[in-house]
Amino acid sequence: QVQVVESGGGLVQPGGSLRLSCAASRSISNILVMGWYRQAPGKQREVVASITSGDTTVYADSVKGRFAISRDITKNTVYLQMDSLKPEDTAVYYCNAHVQVGVSGYDYWGQGTQVTVSS
Repeated sequence: QVQVVESGGGLVQPGGSLRLSCAASRSISNILVMGWYRQAPGKQREVVASITSGDTTVYADSVKGRFAISRDITKNTVYLQMDSLKPEDTAVYYCNAHVQVGVSGYDYWGQGTQVTVSS
């Protein structure tokens, strides 16, 4: 089991930057996948970026070249650096930890952090 807590959201102007952090309650070195998702009002939750235990990263097309996911296993933390932010990036951002135990997978979610991009 793992608990994750997001931080770093806020209000930023278009073109600005934010860095989100996701702190885990235990070592993340062997967590299969950790990812960032977002949910805008009236829309479904969507994956933004993910990083595997082997440091393979995947990005949604809408954020490629603007967002970067990384992890620091010494701090049990995953980051999402968001640059060149657009109003359409406004959403609640959630951290997800996908833990694989044998043939079973378990998903753990944080409470979310609000990101608002507006002038």
